[in-house]
Amino acid sequence: MIEQKINQFFGDAESTGFGTGWWSGILSAFFGFLSFGGVLCLHFPQLLSSPELRPYYPMHTMRVLIQCLIVGAILFGIISSIKRKKKILALTGMLLAIAATALGGSSVKINDTLHGGPAIGLDWFLLDLFLMALIYVPLERLWPQYPKQGTFRREWTLDVVYFMSTHLPLQILSFLVLLPATQATKYLGVPALQVVIARLPWFLQFFLAVVVADIAEYFIHLALHKVPFLWRFHAVHHSSKALDWIAGSRSHFVDDTLVRGFILAPLMLGFSQSIIVAYLIFVTIHATWTHCNFGPNAKWLEQFLVMPRYHHWHHTSQKEGIDKNFAIHFPWIDKIFGTYYYPEEWPEVYGLDGEAIAPGFFRQTIEPFTKRKRTP
Repeated sequence: MIEQKINQFFGDAESTGFGTGWWSGILSAFFGFLSFGGVLCLHFPQLLSSPELRPYYPMHTMRVLIQCLIVGAILFGIISSIKRKKKILALTGMLLAIAATALGGSSVKINDTLHGGPAIGLDWFLLDLFLMALIYVPLERLWPQYPKQGTFRREWTLDVVYFMSTHLPLQILSFLVLLPATQATKYLGVPALQVVIARLPWFLQFFLAVVVADIAEYFIHLALHKVPFLWRFHAVHHSSKALDWIAGSRSHFVDDTLVRGFILAPLMLGFSQSIIVAYLIFVTIHATWTHCNFGPNAKWLEQFLVMPRYHHWHHTSQKEGIDKNFAIHFPWIDKIFGTYYYPEEWPEVYGLDGEAIAPGFFRQTIEPFTKRKRTP
């Protein structure tokens, strides 16, 4: 299994707590990977960078970030190599940083005139991975609900593959495919409705968009659970036996396509492109947040906004929580339709209830198109 091989290659029997050099090694390898990828984007911007994002990049800031990542990879690599006997993590990070420097580092010039067209989107993948990890990994390590779970829990590599699948080559389901799709508001919008909504304050427009999107997602989410053929695809998302920030990425492309389509369709009727883009950013951050392994809860807020404990109950295989909490943003939607369940405690068991699912990304992608039997 690839996960075991990765753990054996990079890991060791030493302590992995703070101050042992383990996290320095992780940061070195992570920063080295990001910096090397960033330099590749500078070398091959037409192929690797996303046309939708290019006009908005503050290039000076991006170059400074790449340089900081190179320096960070080397510094953390040195610290880790001093503190730990096994130095594979540290050497990996430093070698990637050195390779990035040898390729020109952050000073690589972009001389070509860039144009639209298909692109791999490595820039969006690297930025999203960096920002999500920067936000959620510290939260999960400092205030975890399940301290024993760990960042590199079982099947973490599978979820990384799912994360990559929504960002790289085809970008079928990623934010960057939805972004140009919002251009359809010019053709699908209802002018009278657009005028009425446009007269509202921006924040009220945004709130209304979130409500409309959540109601639309509630019903497609319900269908994914209740229609046997659709459940085959959605079961992939529910197969995670442990939740954290990256577990939410585990989703079949048919599942994601249906959900995104049902969300965008009503939004395109009356909301502007800027509101839809704002919602896409919000749902990306909030959906990641609701899956994370984070214990603290704001009591006053959880009545109005879905928090991690609420959505975790949706992922449980405990009988009392199955087919509950379909809303993504607002718990009161579940209250209206009778699917609300929110006890004080957290669930004890996650995953599928009496159902087997194939291991591995490719088998999980193919299997839902065929019949799957329940385990006895």
